[in-house]
Amino acid sequence: MASGPPRVLWEPSAAFAQRSRMRAYMCWLAAERGVTAGDYQELWRWSVGDVAAFWSSIADYFDVRFHAPPRAVLGRREMPGAQWFSGATLSYPEHVLRDRDDGAIAIRHASELRPLTAMTWGELRADSARIQAGLRALGVGHGDRVVAYMPNIPETVAAFLAVSGLGAIWSSCSPDFGARSVVDRFAQIEPKVLLAVDGYRYGGRDHDRSAVVDEIHEQVGGTLVRLGYLSGAGWQEGFLGPDDGEASRDLELAPVVFDHPLWVLYSSGTTGLPKPIVHGHGGILLEQLKKLNLHIDAHEDDRIFWFTTTGWMMWNFLVGALLSPASIVLYDGNPGYPSLDRLWELAAEARITCFGTSAAFISSCMKAGVHPARGRDLGALRSVGATGSPLSPEGFRWVSEELGSDTWLFSTSGGTDVCTAFVGGVPLEPVYEGELQGRSLGCDVQAFGPDGHALIGEVGELVITQPLPSMPLCFWNDPDGSRMHEAYFEMYPGVWRHGDWIEITSRGTAVIYGRSDSTINRGGVRMGTSEIYRAVLALDEIVDALVVDVPREGAENWMALFVVLRDEVVLDDDLMRALVRRVREDCSPRHVPDDVYAVAEVPRTLSGKILEVPVKRILAGVAPELAASRDALANPAALDWFVAFARRRAAAGSRGAA
Repeated sequence: MASGPPRVLWEPSAAFAQRSRMRAYMCWLAAERGVTAGDYQELWRWSVGDVAAFWSSIADYFDVRFHAPPRAVLGRREMPGAQWFSGATLSYPEHVLRDRDDGAIAIRHASELRPLTAMTWGELRADSARIQAGLRALGVGHGDRVVAYMPNIPETVAAFLAVSGLGAIWSSCSPDFGARSVVDRFAQIEPKVLLAVDGYRYGGRDHDRSAVVDEIHEQVGGTLVRLGYLSGAGWQEGFLGPDDGEASRDLELAPVVFDHPLWVLYSSGTTGLPKPIVHGHGGILLEQLKKLNLHIDAHEDDRIFWFTTTGWMMWNFLVGALLSPASIVLYDGNPGYPSLDRLWELAAEARITCFGTSAAFISSCMKAGVHPARGRDLGALRSVGATGSPLSPEGFRWVSEELGSDTWLFSTSGGTDVCTAFVGGVPLEPVYEGELQGRSLGCDVQAFGPDGHALIGEVGELVITQPLPSMPLCFWNDPDGSRMHEAYFEMYPGVWRHGDWIEITSRGTAVIYGRSDSTINRGGVRMGTSEIYRAVLALDEIVDALVVDVPREGAENWMALFVVLRDEVVLDDDLMRALVRRVREDCSPRHVPDDVYAVAEVPRTLSGKILEVPVKRILAGVAPELAASRDALANPAALDWFVAFARRRAAAGSRGAA
């Protein structure tokens, strides 16, 4: 919490602001609804001051096609269980595919198996129709679940549109998920069809998944349909409908009720069975129309990219960009192979205008000395998005210095739970170093203190105090809603608690300090882990870190820091002194770790989040198989060091050494 505002790294030019989709929406509001706002903060206050009027305006502004009109915009307002647009029927994929020029580009895609290629809207529609015909022949219909063990390729997008067009329910996992992790997810929703690839290429190596697919199929059931992605053979013989040039005319886009399930996403599953989170057609449609058009500022000439797999909500978010005039760019492969330049090369080759990635990727590029614009043409690039974990102020500076001060960097924070970012990019606002630009329209985000009152300029629990259309309809197989209530509404009844620490500044910007359940509490002074990481990673010798605060009976918690060192660096006395000095000066003397250990790598989830809570539980004595699901990790071998370390520490009498 700085004493004064940080440095401004970017401000929209007059031309940028005037061209923005947000400004056009504000002009429409003034002309059509008599709602005038002098700036974005005033617009946000109106949007949460009358959420029903705001979401009604989004439906009207984007010409949402209701096959049956809503009886009310917002009926029951209480959370959980708010009722949006009751009585309305619509179709999510209809809005993706309507009014498209068949010859225009919808998707550009590349992978370690395929060169950069373009797919037109006509081709996407035809492919979706042929897949849908195959699914219909297998008996798939309204409410059935179709699950996909498929990578981030156009076939997956086409399959999703085909499934949702039937009123069936989609769910996906990336093929780098292990069998146990996939079964833990898909078995809960009892799929009728499993779509699966034969394998994939990652880091220059081919990974045959045929045996894993057989194991998954045996345990989740349904009909298995294979796609020869690794072999190049395509969909299995006899599955697709006819390729007679008329197929796209038969694509069904059945209207469903507003809250009919669109897809099932999953919590990370690092501890316990992943929570199957159900989102509806209407809520996701409205949220993505708002977010991608107004906050990401997607225009007809934009090419939007986000590095993601199909096992992370950012894939669903990226597909949502097809609700805008922009096209999207997909990539399947290792972002660090053959070097961390690979995605920047794709940005140049595909003429990407919005480059979305994780904070961890930016940190890796920064530490590795990558220079994205050196030797390549990134002239098309106008914005960079970062999510997954808090982006450090140093990461903000690196993007500005490497890509130019005219590049709009928007850091975002949200969650799988709502399949969006509720704090992030605002094309009309400045970018302050280390801060997220603003709270999203219609999303009443607050920082709550222990007494349940909103804080400004102080760190508190991130809460949402009014309903949001893209909040989960339910958890699958949670008939009384008890699991969902426990997950979000137990701490503050009637208010969504997300589980992050957030500070809302007096300027309306925000800072995320990490998960509130992994906060470091030393002598009553609480600090988010992101602040400690910022201090530690400021040292050139350290490339990654994990910090935990482990309870000890009858004594203060044991704070341990685990660091990944740059090649040929050792954790000697000089580095230890530098590290302690940095934490003492940047954080507080109380947050100097009790012990520091060098590790080969930090365990992360498949979406790149650091495994703080499971490691903390393992070090506290919880059995590893209960603390974390290995199949939910991007690098499960990294956990082995911590398991062995915990055993050595327990054998030594939990004295803080091992």
